[in-house]
Amino acid sequence: MPSQTSQPAFVLVRPQMGENIGAAARAMWNFGLDRMRIVAPRDGWPSAKAVAMASGAGRLLDEAQLSPDVPAALADCSFVFATTARQRDLTKPVFSPEAAMRLAAEKIAAGEKVAVMFGPERAGLENEDVAKANAIISVPVNPAYGSLNLGQCVLLTAYEWQRQVGKIEHQVVEMGKADWATGIEIEKLSDHYEQRLGDAGFFYPEDKASSMKLNLRNLWSRMALTNTDVQMLHGIMRQMVRWKQRGDE
Repeated sequence: MPSQTSQPAFVLVRPQMGENIGAAARAMWNFGLDRMRIVAPRDGWPSAKAVAMASGAGRLLDEAQLSPDVPAALADCSFVFATTARQRDLTKPVFSPEAAMRLAAEKIAAGEKVAVMFGPERAGLENEDVAKANAIISVPVNPAYGSLNLGQCVLLTAYEWQRQVGKIEHQVVEMGKADWATGIEIEKLSDHYEQRLGDAGFFYPEDKASSMKLNLRNLWSRMALTNTDVQMLHGIMRQMVRWKQRGDE
């Protein structure tokens, strides 16, 4: 059964290759989308090549809505986007994938049914298809090479949908087996280095010693140290002191 999450339907219009339908299903399921509609696939349906390419997303193909034409595929939708890289002689608002999926999320939250049309691989959607859409999605690609594979276009749009509705951590730090060093651990590290560097005559001349110590403590505070890092730095200093003491014997 399709998931119960509110989401747009992705409509593949006259797709030519089963492999690309499978790639589109895989791209959709990567980002939690499973409402696929297929309009008049060139090589018929079902497609063994689509199933093979879909890998673990084969359920989307089993549950895909098959339609004979675009009006049938869009019959229950109140707002439709058409993806196209070519300029059209049609007056329509043009959105980036990000802005389009933001609008889609707003409309779906308000109870509307939204669809996104993707054209066949060879030349994309026909003007007659685009005329049935309320707005256009245009991907900002290299103008010298604007051709996007069907699966790639679906992937880009699905990713932008997930960005609008999902909780995304834009930056995380994998801590491994360590924890961030505490304030007292940093303080003790600073004291250790200050003492040993003082013994070595590092803080010279005397009138600059206080500013040098301040800069050293500021250095530790700027570094994102873990408790493992602190232990290693203590160990480095202890070993350097032992090495110096052995050399003096």
